[in-house]
Amino acid sequence: MSTYVLEQEQVLPIPLEEAWSFFSTPRNLARITPKDMGFRIEEPFDDSPMYTGQEIRYTVRPLFGIPMKWVTRIDAVEAPYRFVDTQKEGPYRLWHHEHRFESVSGGVRMIDRVRYELPLGPLGRIVHRLFVRERLVNIFSHRRKVLQELFPAQA
Repeated sequence: MSTYVLEQEQVLPIPLEEAWSFFSTPRNLARITPKDMGFRIEEPFDDSPMYTGQEIRYTVRPLFGIPMKWVTRIDAVEAPYRFVDTQKEGPYRLWHHEHRFESVSGGVRMIDRVRYELPLGPLGRIVHRLFVRERLVNIFSHRRKVLQELFPAQA
């Protein structure tokens, strides 16, 4: 099985606490996800502050508008510096997404590191090469752009 890694860093001109407040609120994920993903949190949803063991159920439409269930679990929370979500149910064989936040001059550095595997062995590797990798890169590029609009640099 092939394990893939996607990493992205972005500096936002906001304090660490503001970044934590935004990113540790699962409902904000919809704000930074491309509309064509059809991202929707399933209700009822425990809207309390993020905590270890929290499960979040989504519906997404990643390919051809076909709805898929995705369940993630928050496996680690170290406020305001880090949290990890993993896929409990969904399209990947493995999905481990670490979010880290570091205070830097002028704001906060946000670091995303996703380790993932696809099912289906050799077919999964072909599907990854054909469109999964590009789709994930596009999703994170979209997030980068939206975050720049939500938290613009001060003149």
